[in-house]
Amino acid sequence: MDYKNFQTFTASQTEGVLTVTINFGPVNVQGQEMLADLNSLALRLERDRSVKVVVFESSNPDYWVCHYDTNLLRDMSTEAVPRNEVQLLDLQAVLERLSNLPQATIAKIEGFARGGGHEMALALDMRFAARGKAKFMQMEVGMGILPCGGGASRMARQVGLGKALEIILGAQDWDADQAEQYGTVNKALDPDEIGPYVDALATRISKFPAEAITACKRAVYASIDLPIKEALKEEAYQLYQATSRTPAIKRFTIADENGAQFDHNNQKNWEGMLLDLQEIQ
Repeated sequence: MDYKNFQTFTASQTEGVLTVTINFGPVNVQGQEMLADLNSLALRLERDRSVKVVVFESSNPDYWVCHYDTNLLRDMSTEAVPRNEVQLLDLQAVLERLSNLPQATIAKIEGFARGGGHEMALALDMRFAARGKAKFMQMEVGMGILPCGGGASRMARQVGLGKALEIILGAQDWDADQAEQYGTVNKALDPDEIGPYVDALATRISKFPAEAITACKRAVYASIDLPIKEALKEEAYQLYQATSRTPAIKRFTIADENGAQFDHNNQKNWEGMLLDLQEIQ
């Protein structure tokens, strides 16, 4: 798959990991150019099973994605739109498409990610932030609107109701350690640690079957919205999606026939053994 000709970022694939490096003007503003590139990127990734993990980073030392282009917000209607006529905004639609990618997606944040930039990070599967460099904010309430790139919809799912309202209504900056405490990022890391940590995680995930990664994503995302009985059915459905398309049964059979599951050393070394099992196709 060709990952070239983007205006706001570059994309480079190393085995199963695609690294998207954002580099657009002085502050990586999230305008129509970036939305068009992200939509084009998603279109390609949806058809590419050779990419299993996508890492989004920035070449700008101060900015990941600063925020949505305020010039575009000037074009919003000043008339209230009836509920039955409301359609998804461009930012919502593109970020939802990113969220639904079959690949695992990771934000490596080493600069400002405010407004739509932070909402883009929330739309990805995992987020990691560099101490002393990453800074976050949802500033929309102070402008007279609300987070409208999925921020108002995803925040409580990520951090809980009260914390979501504190973040959105407070409209204040928070740093990497606070983000870890709040739950808006998976982990805060020192600047010299974030690269190796994210690289190792992305590489490890990329060793596993693409169909298993997708099935895991689908089941976990469904668990947020569905009642437990329906979520369990979705979990079972995704299980069969995986077993029908991966060497899972072959791996279980070999492990059972050679008695591997009863070996004490194997039980102590599942983390390493899982990588060895990837040779069984």
